[in-house]
Amino acid sequence: MKKRIAALFLMCLLLSLAACGKKPASTDTGSATQAAKTEAGTNQTEAATDTEPKTEPDTEPDTEPVPDTPALSFEEITVVDNDDCLIRITGIDAQNFWGYTLNVYLENKSSDKKYRFSVDGASINGVSAEPLFSKEVAAGKKATEEISFMDDSLPELLGDFTDIMLAFRVHDADDWTADDIVTETVHVYPFGEENAVRYVRQPQDTDTVIVDNDDLTVTVTGYDPDSLWGYSVNLYLVNKTDKALMFSVDDASVNGLMSDPFFATTVEAGTSAFSQLSWSDSE
Repeated sequence: MKKRIAALFLMCLLLSLAACGKKPASTDTGSATQAAKTEAGTNQTEAATDTEPKTEPDTEPDTEPVPDTPALSFEEITVVDNDDCLIRITGIDAQNFWGYTLNVYLENKSSDKKYRFSVDGASINGVSAEPLFSKEVAAGKKATEEISFMDDSLPELLGDFTDIMLAFRVHDADDWTADDIVTETVHVYPFGEENAVRYVRQPQDTDTVIVDNDDLTVTVTGYDPDSLWGYSVNLYLVNKTDKALMFSVDDASVNGLMSDPFFATTVEAGTSAFSQLSWSDSE
């Protein structure tokens, strides 16, 4: 009897363990069905999305015509070619490291004198500029050199360089008292003379005109209390004459205290210039 009871107890235990280890069939079926429905729904949504017409944006594309920039039309220019020397402008490098640059070829035809070639005056679109250029050439020798306009020496509002004026000077490098060998002015038109544009500054409400007569105009355009050179007054100078003018200041005072600023600017004939007069912090 005890053996039968033990056997029945063992069978019940085995059946109980089997029931616990088996997953309900309804749970698997439900999960599979739900997954199938989800996948089908996703496919239907994607299909519907693909078949829906795509709406174009309401904004119209910008069809404003872009103004044409004149093509560079530079050709070599012989500035001087005489018994003493030769100066030839051979090319333009607008992206030079030192700024907008003209390439030049120089020749000293003298048999016994060393010449210095320089530019004593220059302008861009009618605004005075100071290029980096000075070269000594020994007797009977030749040289290639660059005339560069530093980017920070001219205001950005000038735009493209359309009219470059250069006043060349050649003199005896060992005798500063001797007469100049050459003084010659030339204009370079990178886009052709017909496309040259002259800069004209428009008056501003904040301007203060100090002088305005038949020869010149001096306008204060603003102030910079913290410039590199100290407190500075920004100026726009116009030379209306046919000769170079030197602008300077004498007998200046600040709040009644005599104090001359650092200022002297040469403006070539018929051109204008942006300049500053400055008082150093120590002043």
